[in-house]
Amino acid sequence: MSIKRLAAVLVALGTAAALWPEARTPESPEIRVYKSPTCGCCSNWVEHMREAGFRVVAEDVSDMRAVKRREGVPLDLASCHTAVVEGYVVEGHVPARVVRSFLEAAPSVAGLAVPGMPVGSPGMEGGNPQPYDVVAFDGAGNRTVFEHIGR
Repeated sequence: MSIKRLAAVLVALGTAAALWPEARTPESPEIRVYKSPTCGCCSNWVEHMREAGFRVVAEDVSDMRAVKRREGVPLDLASCHTAVVEGYVVEGHVPARVVRSFLEAAPSVAGLAVPGMPVGSPGMEGGNPQPYDVVAFDGAGNRTVFEHIGR
């Protein structure tokens, strides 16, 4: 098939997807991110999520502790920003692909967390990347490693 013919087919497929909503891919979920207005790594994580196709609503807040309390984030799992997506909490620098797989699995937990700010996690790129765990947690204090990163 010639390049011109292939381009014409691709244009036709794109037009068909636009005309028939059921042919479109499902829309990415909205994720609401609560962050400090001065935190650069939080802004970098927001951009990481946008680049991964999430519809991000970022809200600058002055009292992150209050947000974490309201959303049920355990103190020892805290990071710099807190997000909510489809009723789940996403605390810290969780990779977008992990958020997607978590949402597909839809476990009976409160959310995911990457405690602290590990170098090499989304929004904390640079330096010597550290291995880290993405932890699933529930409201009763139970935790399990959802995914090991960099091991």
